[in-house]
Amino acid sequence: MRKRLITPGPENIPNRGDDWLNVEQAAVVEVTSEDENYPIESAFVSGETQGWRAAVPGSQTIRLVFDQPQRLRRIGLVFEENETDRTQEFVIGWSPDAGNCLKEIVRQQWNFSSPDSVCEVEEYQVELPAVAVLELTINPDIAGRVSRASLKNFRLS
Repeated sequence: MRKRLITPGPENIPNRGDDWLNVEQAAVVEVTSEDENYPIESAFVSGETQGWRAAVPGSQTIRLVFDQPQRLRRIGLVFEENETDRTQEFVIGWSPDAGNCLKEIVRQQWNFSSPDSVCEVEEYQVELPAVAVLELTINPDIAGRVSRASLKNFRLS
């Protein structure tokens, strides 16, 4: 058997053309905190390598409040952690109204362990007909150690 070990990264996400939603035009982004050198808009820019990072440690929320309800079929996330070994958990939820009734889509944990496991790439196929609010909550370290949440890339279509 021929095989080789590969390291997943953002470059391994298939390029699906221009069908990603332009979040800057379609929604207001609410965020619990952001490092001024790693603003939230960096996570939504195609080809951006910097991403977003929280200004303070602990659980963080990124909420997209759409101007008009959106039909979503894919949610793509890339997380990267090169400095601290930790287990992160994130939850994605959506609401067809103003966020009063948030429905969980996925709850996922990932173990970051340098140098072998520093990048988490997730793509979820969904069928959400009229999303008014999409919410991503990140607990950067479920063990409760002081860690700051970060998100390299956030895509929707």
